[in-house]
Amino acid sequence: MKVLITPRGFANNGLNQVAKMKAAGLTVDYNDTGLPYSPEVFLEKAKDASAIIVGVDKVDKALIDQCPKLKVVCKFGVGTDNIDVEYANQKNIYVGRTVGSNSLAVAEHVMAFMYATAKNLYATIKEVKEGRWDKPTGSELFGKTLGIIGFGAIGKHLARQAVGVGMTVKVNDVFDIPQDILNEYHVTSTTPDDIYQTADYVSLHLPLLESTRNTVGKKQLEEMKESAVLINAARGGIVDEGALYEALKNHEISAACFDVFTTEPPAANEPLLQLDNFFLTSHTAARTVESDVRTCEISTGIVLKQLGLA
Repeated sequence: MKVLITPRGFANNGLNQVAKMKAAGLTVDYNDTGLPYSPEVFLEKAKDASAIIVGVDKVDKALIDQCPKLKVVCKFGVGTDNIDVEYANQKNIYVGRTVGSNSLAVAEHVMAFMYATAKNLYATIKEVKEGRWDKPTGSELFGKTLGIIGFGAIGKHLARQAVGVGMTVKVNDVFDIPQDILNEYHVTSTTPDDIYQTADYVSLHLPLLESTRNTVGKKQLEEMKESAVLINAARGGIVDEGALYEALKNHEISAACFDVFTTEPPAANEPLLQLDNFFLTSHTAARTVESDVRTCEISTGIVLKQLGLA
């Protein structure tokens, strides 16, 4: 049996897990090119695979239909918007996720965004390199309010860190949050509207579903404080990027910090990239050495278990 591994994390930090799969009798084809596969190359490599560990590559109906041996698809992460889960289930293909493997890394990335905007880090570093010595006045995170939309593993890590620096944390989730969990993380459960209206920082932690697409649009942006910062380290498409452009251009909110975008990478002429108060990292929030190691271990375990080799 063959396992195809497309995320570069395995080449960087998962070679011991590659060896573990080989020791279990699997033929392992992993991406050590440093570049993402083209759709054509991905399909050619996937055709005879019994299992695929996938990053951003699309595992859609067309690909599944051309992979008759496929039994397992494991996402190198959590979000499965690039996998046709429903069709895979119909074909008796197990779809796994490495839940919790990169939650801490993403939460730390969000904290970095908050510090960067509060302390004007990006602008002042850039200005100093350009020979300027301006001294803009920043702000402190202590005493500010963070609103977290989606209180899963990432939201919990983020809340713990934010409370630790003296922030007030309000949370919302589609599921009821037990009072003991609220007490454990020292947070208050409230409505999305209350979060948009009162939070200094709003951080989104939702999967991309049809029900969550454009969760933040013109209405929500209008409700936010002019001094507020919107953070999206979840999925592109959760925010209406056209409405966000207008809100930032007109200074209806202070800034937006994203690690994700609807189209990745965005076009060079993307309007949001022309704004000084929009900050975008290249979908790297989950990428740490430590999270790669955990993700490689968990995904390997899922593949071996589902193929009956563990």
